Amino acid sequence: MEAHQHSPESSSEECTVLEAPPGKNNCPQHAGNVADLYCSACDCALCDDCVCDHEEHPRVPLCEALEQHRVRLQEKLGFVQNRLPQISDALSFVKEILQQLSSQRASIEEDIQSSFEDLHKQLDVRKSVLLMELEVTYGLKQKVLQAQVDNLVRGEGDISAICTQTEEALAGEACVANLQAERELGERLAGLAGLGMPCQPEENDQLDLVLETDVLRKSIHNLGTIVTTSAVASQSEAMGAGLEQCIVGHPSSVTIVTRDKSGGACKSGNAILSAEVFTPDGSIVDGEIMDHKNGTYEFVYTVPKEGNFSLALRLYDQHIKGSPFKLTVSRTLEVDVEVSSLQVSPSTTTATSSAANATPSTGSSDGTKRRGKSPGQKKKGSKRASSALGTPRRKTQNPIEDDLIFRIGTKGRNKGEFTNLQGVATSSTGRILIADSNNQCVQMFSNEGEFKSRFGMRGRSPGQLQRPTGVAVHPTGDIIIADYDNKWVSIFSCEGKFKAKLGSGRLMGPKGVSVDQNGHVIVVDNKACTVFIFQLTGKLITKFGSRGNGDKQFAGPHFAAVNKNNEIIVTDFHNHSVKVFTPEGELVLKFGSNGEGNGQFNAPTGVAVDVNGNIIVADWGNSRIQVFDGSGSFLSYINTSADPLYGPQGLALTSDGHVVVADSGNHCFKVYRYLQ
Repeated sequence: MEAHQHSPESSSEECTVLEAPPGKNNCPQHAGNVADLYCSACDCALCDDCVCDHEEHPRVPLCEALEQHRVRLQEKLGFVQNRLPQISDALSFVKEILQQLSSQRASIEEDIQSSFEDLHKQLDVRKSVLLMELEVTYGLKQKVLQAQVDNLVRGEGDISAICTQTEEALAGEACVANLQAERELGERLAGLAGLGMPCQPEENDQLDLVLETDVLRKSIHNLGTIVTTSAVASQSEAMGAGLEQCIVGHPSSVTIVTRDKSGGACKSGNAILSAEVFTPDGSIVDGEIMDHKNGTYEFVYTVPKEGNFSLALRLYDQHIKGSPFKLTVSRTLEVDVEVSSLQVSPSTTTATSSAANATPSTGSSDGTKRRGKSPGQKKKGSKRASSALGTPRRKTQNPIEDDLIFRIGTKGRNKGEFTNLQGVATSSTGRILIADSNNQCVQMFSNEGEFKSRFGMRGRSPGQLQRPTGVAVHPTGDIIIADYDNKWVSIFSCEGKFKAKLGSGRLMGPKGVSVDQNGHVIVVDNKACTVFIFQLTGKLITKFGSRGNGDKQFAGPHFAAVNKNNEIIVTDFHNHSVKVFTPEGELVLKFGSNGEGNGQFNAPTGVAVDVNGNIIVADWGNSRIQVFDGSGSFLSYINTSADPLYGPQGLALTSDGHVVVADSGNHCFKVYRYLQ
């Protein structure tokens, strides 16, 4: 019996045959007994002694229960292992976001440092000016007073000396011998007595400083704002009738509520949100996102035809809850059908058919932003006569004799000063408009170079400018501005009052803008390598182009112009060429190659068309302006040798027939004669 009383630590050799080795199938309730059953209700192993307590419970053989446990454990293991790729992808994505956050922080820190260094410089300059004014003012006053002091000292000395001499003469004996000397003393005394001395101060001692710092201190206290939001896509959601039912030709609305990681509603705006409605054929329906500045956003869109559509809502390039949403678009009762048919204009039908042939493209620009790098000055090409392919008028009036009329601007932030000027536009009313990119404004001048006005405020809200790169004037007089960093196009009145924006949620990096003969807005999206055509209302008509080096592809396109045939002329920066398209996006003409010769380019930028259809191109890397006829044959250069260009950007023709170009590297714009 003693053998049965050994502790569990006893060796298995001393156990009876009824005892299982420790850690195996021993009954947890009766030491030494072997469990061979399993109670499913109590989730425990049973030996023969335990059976009586579990008679009414379901029991299965222990080996079967253990096998089932193993199967379930294996399933759980597989499920958890399947999460590893998901976690790995999430880790990579979060690391990428963290890296982007760090990059953004570094960029903003650089902007802050640069902005405040500029402010310091401005303060130092103003301090120097004030100190100089102080010294000049003091010097003028001091000179007057010192001269008066010198005159009084000299007069006082003369009077004291003659008085002393006279007193000595009077102290001596009166005699005939001294009579002549005393007579001379009397004459001198009489002269001094009548001498006018400057006894009243000829200047005052006022030197005051008026330094109104309270307003400045308040402005400095509120200078700059770090804009962000804690919204995450996984918690943000959409709601509204636009997710449930859509009627052909009628605006549909979707409300997006942004939330943080805990599901709490965000209370501020400025989140980066994009929305796209895809038609069954893959084209995109136009829409507009409105930021209510309280953490909610509204997306309004109109679908032109029946069918099944999908709506993709992305927050920081990630789908929100439920996105993409499936939409079913139908017509309502007959009366609604009539209303709908009235609202679908011919232009809408055209836009839909055009959009059906357009495919969305993605990608990023590979080299338009160059920090601290400007194109080297290239040797100018020699003048030569017109090409044989030129128009007869071009042959007789070749612009090779043109020259600089004037230049306006230096580097700075004041009126008439520029920092990285980009786009140029002109108006029929005799105005020159300059997109002053790094000063976040547009400046306006007369055709003679006289400063008229400027407008623009830095920011990422509608009506503000973050990086204006392109500018155009609509026939209505409205000013159209491509904002590269805000990823939209802003529309202002001719007085500089904000009216609307278009392309938000669709554009990736608009660089240049132009207007065709129908009043449509042409937008060159440098980052997406795509040309968009919008109505002034913001409705997308069509788009064409993708990234690549094919005839209908672009590599960092910059600016566009429209000729009398309503064809769109686009400068293809990294493909070193100029391409001409129909309004539907069909290639008409391509000319240019990489090089420094006549008709070659080293990254073309600005482009304009004259009344004869000749094409004027700013050749950025070669720092020159070339002229071609309408078929792309080289004609000549604009003569810029007197004041060489350095990285020209936007280019336009003034209402009086001159060429104006943004000389970005020299921080000015220049106007040249141009014989048409």
